[in-house]
Amino acid sequence: MDAKVLEAQKWVNSTYGAVSGFVRAPEDGKTSWATMYALTRALQFELGITTLSNSFGPGTLSALAARGDIGPAEKNANLVKIIQGACYCKGYEPGGITGTYTAGTGKAINSMMGNAGLGARANGNLSPKVFKALLTMDAYVVVAGGNGGVAGLQRWLNATYIDRAQFFVMPCDGYFSRDVQKALMFAIQYELGMTDAEANGLFGPGTQRGLRTKTLEQGMQGRFVEIFSAAMVFNGQMSAFQSTFDSDLASKVEDFQQFSGLEVTRKADFATWAELLVSTGDPSRRGTAADCVQTVTDARAKALKEAGHVVIGRYLDERPSKEPLNKAIQPGELETIFANGLRVFPISQYYGRDVTYFTDKQGYTDAVDAHTAALKYGFDRGTVIYFAVDYDATQDEINRFIIPYFKGIVAGLNSRGKRYIHGVYGSRNVCAQVTRHTFARFSFVSGMSTGFSGNMGFPLPGNWSFNQIATISVGSGDGKISIDKNVHRPDQDPGVSSVNNPGAPADAFLKMLEDLYALSVKYDDKVYSHSERIMQYLRHPKYTGAQWDVLVNAPSQGFIDYVKNSGFTPMKKFLDPSTGVMLSTDHWAAAANGAFQWLLPGGNGINGGDMAGWGGDLCTFYAEWRRDHATYSSGYTYAMDRLAKIDVDTTFGFNDLIEDVDGFLIGSAVKKGATIIDAARSMYTDGGHVARYQRFYEARFGGTPDKLTKVTEEMLTGGDVTISAGRTLVITDLAGLDTLMPSMLPDDKFDEFVQGFTKTLLDRVAQETGKPANLSAPSPKEPS
Repeated sequence: MDAKVLEAQKWVNSTYGAVSGFVRAPEDGKTSWATMYALTRALQFELGITTLSNSFGPGTLSALAARGDIGPAEKNANLVKIIQGACYCKGYEPGGITGTYTAGTGKAINSMMGNAGLGARANGNLSPKVFKALLTMDAYVVVAGGNGGVAGLQRWLNATYIDRAQFFVMPCDGYFSRDVQKALMFAIQYELGMTDAEANGLFGPGTQRGLRTKTLEQGMQGRFVEIFSAAMVFNGQMSAFQSTFDSDLASKVEDFQQFSGLEVTRKADFATWAELLVSTGDPSRRGTAADCVQTVTDARAKALKEAGHVVIGRYLDERPSKEPLNKAIQPGELETIFANGLRVFPISQYYGRDVTYFTDKQGYTDAVDAHTAALKYGFDRGTVIYFAVDYDATQDEINRFIIPYFKGIVAGLNSRGKRYIHGVYGSRNVCAQVTRHTFARFSFVSGMSTGFSGNMGFPLPGNWSFNQIATISVGSGDGKISIDKNVHRPDQDPGVSSVNNPGAPADAFLKMLEDLYALSVKYDDKVYSHSERIMQYLRHPKYTGAQWDVLVNAPSQGFIDYVKNSGFTPMKKFLDPSTGVMLSTDHWAAAANGAFQWLLPGGNGINGGDMAGWGGDLCTFYAEWRRDHATYSSGYTYAMDRLAKIDVDTTFGFNDLIEDVDGFLIGSAVKKGATIIDAARSMYTDGGHVARYQRFYEARFGGTPDKLTKVTEEMLTGGDVTISAGRTLVITDLAGLDTLMPSMLPDDKFDEFVQGFTKTLLDRVAQETGKPANLSAPSPKEPS
């Protein structure tokens, strides 16, 4: 609670509470849109506007423009108090809510303008456009998780185009957003020579015609290179914009083109411009996949293949209704598709066009029904089913409804042994958020819905596999079929080319363990533990050396040479049946080796077995946070954004946590007498993976939040001399010698970081064990 914000709220309510059309601000001392709207209505009243509104629209702006800039000569005390109250709400000190435009008030305005990139224009006075910006919740400093390069571009755009009629001060918070995307479009239109009346911020025919003439390549310079590289920054492809198209930019363009499924030209051609600016990209480009509601007959299959669409999305099921669409896969249809050399990706959509549909219970029901339908068709274990969100869900709706629905899906699939893996269909933001919170394996993006708020100001999700860009017809006569053309990213979900195949995703990995075990027996059958020898072998060479020798026994070089000379090649990665991600064998084996060699410590203690697995990764993640703490003051927020998330580049990634958990459980099982083969089979074939987090939580942390917290704290601050030295080494190696160790942090900061890890693990446990009624949306609150 901020006392000055509370003072502003009380003042505006007491002054305008009786005015017709005024809506009171909450008196809670917290900045909010409701408070900004109250100040906006107060401003409108002072300007003589009779119909008050939350919107700071053209009427309010023109009325302010008619008065001119506001400064020390302003006689309307209430108008000045509105400005001063808004300054406090924005975090700037104006020298009190006095009604007099003092030097302190001018300094506050100058400070905000400087943060917004308008410092060169700052003279202590308040212009109409800056007044409009003052009465928003937009931030003009980088907020938690924001990108400094993005913020720099936001300031540059403000400084460059603020004099244009339709360009308004944008936030400088470091986040790509709908407003930023529109501002970038305005910049393009202005540079194409459009007048203020012509420019509209939309990717229309005029803008497209202009960009077709603006192909850029290595060696070129100028404003369009700046704008193009800015678009690359906003899409997460670069850290800063530039005015010269150099070889480094060309390489980044190549990476982006490959990621987006474009022809690789290393140039800023129209297709690349379009992909950076709108969710469809260039809708006329080639698509190699499609989805459809019509049955794929033999004639239609041939037409699809002729047109180049070889991966086809088809619906698993349809519930009875008065107006059925008959969209479900028909008897014999899969055989027809496969016989024509096409592949399939299954879609589940029972409704999904309205927010009221999305509940945790509905997600559970839909998952169970989708499982039943997929099993009926014979889809193999590990197949990804895309569950649909077929409307423009806002961020609030995603948090309150969509995430719980998908948590219900996870619980429903788990209840059936996790034979199938969930993917998501929806806007870019829906796909990204569902992936972040429920770990969807792949995303099927509704890119052709360019007007969706969830497709504006959001890059393609990192796990996108299909991007729906246009509705077209292919074929003729009996072969004619209406489809949604999709761009397919072949290195993601390849689709299904057959059904009813025996086996499981981890079979090849289990076979490798069997072969390696046989080699160990043949090499020396008197060894204490063949399973330990295999763990040691599989973790080398990455997890060996002096630092590891103090944690776990060194691997046998003789056995390593023997295996090499035998011609055996180990699998470096293997497929996890629960999530569909590839797990790293060496990291998995290191965690297993640690759990095998060390006895479980008593009480809240820790040991080298923890350091070899989850504890070591937690220490490196702590180092990352301290390295990045200038933009993430809260370790909790950092963990919620980055810890064990899909497609986040970190030392403690999504795969790492699975490898740590599975390694601990398998190493512990081997210590109790199982072979590594039996322990791995129990995990990956016999269903152990379905409850991996719950089992880890119970086995290592006693199944209680209190012990989880205390052991985590001990991992970061306690342990013997070896643990302490190892922790210091990994933290300083990544974050620098002057990094604060966890024990040196203020208590509140330390507690926040610990809570970030504990909540991450508890959320995974809840998704495994929760019944639909117990599933919840992401917590709207976090430590301050």
